[in-house]
Amino acid sequence: MHQLPPSTVRLLSSSQVITSVVNVVKELTENSLDAEATSVDVKLENYGLDRIEVRDNGSGIRAEDTPVMGVRHFTSKISSHQDLESLQTYGFRGEALGSICAVAEVTVTTKTKEDDFSTQYTLDLTGNIVSQKPSHLGQGTTVSVQRLFKNLPVRRQFYSNTKKCKEELKRVQDVLTAFAIVKPELRVTLYHNKVMLWQKSKMADHRSALVATLGPNVVSHLQPFHHRHEDPEIILDGFLPKPGADFTLTSSSSADKAFIYVNDRPVQQKEITKLVRQHLGALQAEEARGRFPTFVLRVSVSAAAVDVNLTPDKTQVLLHHKEALLTAVEDLLVSLYGAQTSAKVHHTEEQPGLKIPKAPSDSTKDLREDPTVKSKDVRAEAPTNSKPKADVSSHCPTSNNSSSSSIAEDWIVDQIPADLSLCDADEASQNCATEPNLEGNSPERLDDGLGAREDAFSAEEWSRGTALRDPDSDKPLQPVTILRPNAGPAKDEDKSSPSSTRLISNAIIEKRAALTAYDVLANRAVRAPLSPAALFEKETRAEVVSENPKASLHQINAAVRERWKTLNQEERQKFEDRAQKHMEHHEQARAASAEAPRRVSAQGQKRKALSNQQLLDELFSAQPQKKLKNSVSKPSRTVGCSLASLRQNLPRLASSPPSAPLRPCPISRLASQGSWLLLSGHKLLVLNPFRVEEALLFQRLMDNNILPAVALKDPIPLTEESLGGAENMDALCSMEKQSPELDGSVVISDLRLVANGFKIKLSPDRQQVQVTAMAECVPFLGLGDLREILTAVVQKKTRAVSGCRPLKVYNHLKGEAVRLVRQMPAHFSREEVRGILRRMETQLERRHRTCLHERPFTQLLCELPSTEQEARAVAKPLDL
Repeated sequence: MHQLPPSTVRLLSSSQVITSVVNVVKELTENSLDAEATSVDVKLENYGLDRIEVRDNGSGIRAEDTPVMGVRHFTSKISSHQDLESLQTYGFRGEALGSICAVAEVTVTTKTKEDDFSTQYTLDLTGNIVSQKPSHLGQGTTVSVQRLFKNLPVRRQFYSNTKKCKEELKRVQDVLTAFAIVKPELRVTLYHNKVMLWQKSKMADHRSALVATLGPNVVSHLQPFHHRHEDPEIILDGFLPKPGADFTLTSSSSADKAFIYVNDRPVQQKEITKLVRQHLGALQAEEARGRFPTFVLRVSVSAAAVDVNLTPDKTQVLLHHKEALLTAVEDLLVSLYGAQTSAKVHHTEEQPGLKIPKAPSDSTKDLREDPTVKSKDVRAEAPTNSKPKADVSSHCPTSNNSSSSSIAEDWIVDQIPADLSLCDADEASQNCATEPNLEGNSPERLDDGLGAREDAFSAEEWSRGTALRDPDSDKPLQPVTILRPNAGPAKDEDKSSPSSTRLISNAIIEKRAALTAYDVLANRAVRAPLSPAALFEKETRAEVVSENPKASLHQINAAVRERWKTLNQEERQKFEDRAQKHMEHHEQARAASAEAPRRVSAQGQKRKALSNQQLLDELFSAQPQKKLKNSVSKPSRTVGCSLASLRQNLPRLASSPPSAPLRPCPISRLASQGSWLLLSGHKLLVLNPFRVEEALLFQRLMDNNILPAVALKDPIPLTEESLGGAENMDALCSMEKQSPELDGSVVISDLRLVANGFKIKLSPDRQQVQVTAMAECVPFLGLGDLREILTAVVQKKTRAVSGCRPLKVYNHLKGEAVRLVRQMPAHFSREEVRGILRRMETQLERRHRTCLHERPFTQLLCELPSTEQEARAVAKPLDL
């Protein structure tokens, strides 16, 4: 490597600043691709804050370049700023690794083809090497970034929210997906906390890479394209949705599936995304609202016509022939989706002032759909040099490219006069919409039909309340007055004026009920008696709503009234009897309240004790009394208990001979959480049988459970590299196999593979090994888990299924055991507890007497005395 000259350093003044985990992953991945790597593994811990590791199999870093590999402005990509005109790499500034060293702890492990072994280098804040040691890793480079933002606590605090961390993890996957699509030969994996989240294998072409990343359902609705634009030369290729394809499959709610590349560099070009969205949205307007299409667009131009040194993350570029590129994209879309779509897009762009309401009124819709109304009828066109006679033209755009439907909408909205009420304006728009032909109408007729005026009201008039005026008196319209009943007319009111008219038909004149005895004693208000119809409505309304949940309030009331009218006499009499009882109860409560004196103090109304106690006793004695609980005491007997006698009877209680160790014996079930009191030797224990069942069930699942394998659409080929070495491949081929099939292929039937959800087939010549089926019940199960199984077989010589479970399957079976235990009954009988204890003694070792959450099965309650002196010592405090 060599240091850049000062002129180039000044030109690259937009420094590479690491602001997020995505920046670190993107820069290190670009370095791997510049090193011609075909495999990139990204591993994160704690969303990348604790550790980020990017490992590749590229060319590595030469030993003479390692002293300056982390120093700023040292790079092997370019020598001066003139090299930017022929740039063929992703990186060029020489600042990525140096910027990462300033905010984290960095170690670099690298090996070239010529090196005998790899070397691990530890870098300081300035990018200089502080230590080095040999390593076992193969060819390529591994960069490990630990404690990101360790010296920037504010920036690290930004990721304290779990939601933001998950969003950052999603952006990391989006970055890797973009590189995986444009590089079909690249193998990419993403791990988080040692769990594989996403992977993409090596593919033959871009379509296969799309299938591996987006799925076959989406790619089946995309069509490839290739377009060439001359002068300047611009080549466009990629994939766009097919005309008439299902828009729900070829679009998403965000723009994260719109992949745009300039010279194979993932970039963000909002103009191109907007153009594609407009064309597809014109074909499917309803489905396209709020959706972003899924497409891949690769733009190939001369490197001299692109400026990538625009932003620190290099996702924004400047194009020398941007208008030519947009024209080429427009021609491509027209050739795929037709010229009519293009006209609509140009129409929107050329007239930014045109108002197109999203939800037009019914009158506007009728006017647009009327075939007899044409553009010249609505616009009342006049020669361009003369002033139009109709006032309508002053409200419509004068552009010749405007469509009749858009002008009709503006005409309807703008021509509603200020002196019309809401009803008049609605009627005017309806009359205009139903007019068969407006051609030849004079300006006077337009004014008569629509009430158009030149003096439109201003915002100041609207705020003062003088914009809307009465058509007869030309006075400003007054706000609506709510009429209320009054004992007499006001002093200053005119009885003949409309505002002073008092309507009593719909007014509420009944006073609130007075304070009653029930308010004093029970602290609840006495409701007014309900009529028979009200009682019927109270019971019937719920039935009507359940029968028709979408019914409006008016429809519900109408249905209840109709049922009341058709109710037979017998049922109607029942509701009348109930209403009569309500009335009698209400009269008694009012009589009691009339007898109760009240006292008013300065602080407000205070309630006084009621003196008519006899009347209150009568009222409350008539109420149904609540049933009292049976207070009869249960029979009981005092039983003496002696710890000394309990000690003497311990051998008799034990089921085994006295010489043998005493087995735990259940004594009684406790009321809390289904626990049992257990006697084991001289110890009194509390047993949780659910924890024992959880451990027993997990042990049984580890030994016997077989994960169901689902056939893969595309089998995964296995190589020595993917399996972790030749030893693992030999161990795989030497496992137990089934009888050969008709085509000569053989399926491995070893239970250590089948139980973990893998079905592996060998070709007749044993030269090709493929994974044809895998379990879907375990998330993210992949080749890494197969390597764990083979490693256990080769290194640990494990033959039992339980010893070959990979970590993901182990955690899955743990969750299954917990789920199944939670479905068990809440309490166990004595015989069931004895069976659980027997299985615990025979199946579980003593050092594994804990549940899956590392909690013990039993808790010591107390120890019983073993000698007479201990028993007396325990009994003496009890006697006191």
